[in-house]
Amino acid sequence: MAETVFEGKVWKFGDKVSTDLMVPGAYVLAKRGITDEEAAQYAMHANRPDWAAQVQKGDIVVGGVNFACGSSRNWARPVQVLGISVVLAESVSRIGLRNGINTGLPTLVCPGISKFVEEGERLKVNIITGEVVNLTRETTIQAQAWPQDSPPFQIMMAGGFNNYFRQRLIETGKIKPETAKVS
Repeated sequence: MAETVFEGKVWKFGDKVSTDLMVPGAYVLAKRGITDEEAAQYAMHANRPDWAAQVQKGDIVVGGVNFACGSSRNWARPVQVLGISVVLAESVSRIGLRNGINTGLPTLVCPGISKFVEEGERLKVNIITGEVVNLTRETTIQAQAWPQDSPPFQIMMAGGFNNYFRQRLIETGKIKPETAKVS
């Protein structure tokens, strides 16, 4: 089973942060063949040009209302490649939420999170229970955890949709484990 408790430093963003701002097309979409690692260097570039260089493995993104709105651009993969372990937001756009889940990046709605934490503080997040502990202030808030038997939770635990689907194909005998390539 994948990791379910995360602890890290908070990077806080506001309301209506668009996928176009999170992964700027001029830097990412305009470059054919760009790798995930190269794309990650431009994550949040429109908001904070040096952000990618500052992120540490395990850090946590906190967003406001309608986080990851805009286009269907996959914002989650570049953020995940940088080392972000979990995303908490007041609310997440439907397509933005699916991108997070399908990438395997734990993404939870957490009403009140914007007032609960400040940038630079440390959180501990349990994605099974939804408990979010502000380690700096020693306070707790509740996120909306995914039911463990739900497809979104199972997809996150598999490390994303491709891994989840591959596992289902193996379990049903449609493909053999040795032929199931990991992308």
